[in-house]
Amino acid sequence: MTWTTYHRRGDVLRAVIETADRRRDGVLPTDVPGVSETFADADELLGALQLKWHTRLAGRIEREQLSQPMDLRGAVVRAWRATADELPGIRAVIDAHRAEPGSERTALIMRKSTAKEQALLAVSAGLASAQDRRAAAVGERIEEEARAGWRPAPFAPRGSSESTSLLRRLRAALAA
Repeated sequence: MTWTTYHRRGDVLRAVIETADRRRDGVLPTDVPGVSETFADADELLGALQLKWHTRLAGRIEREQLSQPMDLRGAVVRAWRATADELPGIRAVIDAHRAEPGSERTALIMRKSTAKEQALLAVSAGLASAQDRRAAAVGERIEEEARAGWRPAPFAPRGSSESTSLLRRLRAALAA
């Protein structure tokens, strides 16, 4: 992958995420310009969204646990909810494809990614080891707990007053 291709892929993925956040209907946004040129198929795009979700969730879990080191399970639940608030479109797409994968290949992909996500939750909560076959089942209960107290926030376009990052505000101030 060339440097230009890498950046183009990132731009297209950001557009896909923004579209998914805006729609929140669980439909994989394959209609975004550049998707068909950048991703081999819908499963590759879905995989990129799953990777985005997983890495953001893992990072959020780590930050939550640093601030609340004595409440590992609570930190994992809060991290899941915060990540779902941050990436509601991705969460909707993942949930929709878990429920209705559309093909046997997608179903296999979803089963594997779900098991890995749930194992991450269990291991991070200190309730299972990475080699524990029951980790996914334990993580499933943690995910259910997180979902029980989570309500998707209303859509706020990126760049709106509350979601504008400090870096963007500094860039705007320097440009002015």
